[in-house]
Amino acid sequence: MTDSTPSVALPTVAVLGCGWLGLPLARALVAAGYSVHGSTTTPGQLLTLRDAGIRPYLLRLSPTLSPTDADTLRALLRGVEVLVLNVPPSRAAGSPEAYPALLSQVTEAAEAAGVQHILLVSSTGVYPDEPRLMREPDAVADDLAPQPMLRAEALVQSGRHTVVRLAGLMGPGRSPGRFLAGRAGVAHGEAPVNMIHLQDSIGLLQCILEKQLWGYTFNASAATHPSRRTFYTEAATRLGLQPPTFQEETTSGKQIDASLIREMTGYQFRHDDVVAALAFC
Repeated sequence: MTDSTPSVALPTVAVLGCGWLGLPLARALVAAGYSVHGSTTTPGQLLTLRDAGIRPYLLRLSPTLSPTDADTLRALLRGVEVLVLNVPPSRAAGSPEAYPALLSQVTEAAEAAGVQHILLVSSTGVYPDEPRLMREPDAVADDLAPQPMLRAEALVQSGRHTVVRLAGLMGPGRSPGRFLAGRAGVAHGEAPVNMIHLQDSIGLLQCILEKQLWGYTFNASAATHPSRRTFYTEAATRLGLQPPTFQEETTSGKQIDASLIREMTGYQFRHDDVVAALAFC
């Protein structure tokens, strides 16, 4: 007897920004059976994307798109049901203040192309640096917010889209041991670190797509939050670099609460111990 249960077709996904995070995410989606479009700003990466089974597009975003890039963006989004918007503020023509205008070009094009859902990769940097637990309502997306990232988030505030605020990123090619190595008098040594490994970032984003969790804002961070002094000293030492020294102070800082995304996705983190995760960077 054959199984007569109809198979559910996976949506076509576009990953806008196939860099350190976006490329392995796109590869994971291809491996899971998704049809994936991907963009890069580097001509030499087009072949890399194609060889990974990703339909490649060379696209340079700006607050005012050139006719060529506008055409490319439309082509990238054609037939796409889900857009993963993974463009950091540093891409906004060198000015984070231009970031919302840059993303508005994309969201308008996505609306015109009939894209059903946008998954925006944001940052826990939107939260104030205050010594307390930070949950999603502690930073509100608004088109008049002082932070460019919150104004950008406001572009996708609807029941059809989701925002994921990633903590500090770590993983292969992004070892935290290099961030502060050799620096003296670093402030906030007792503040907790908020980090997430590349593997868990990809796993969470993929899980949101699989479970179709739309209309949410999520924090994404590992469960452990050692002090900056402990974490960055160990991170530098593991690389054989001079550890940073810290000011003698007792001030603390924010700690990211990622309980909502854990509850909604059921995802099991591979690297909840961020000190142990240094071995996988």
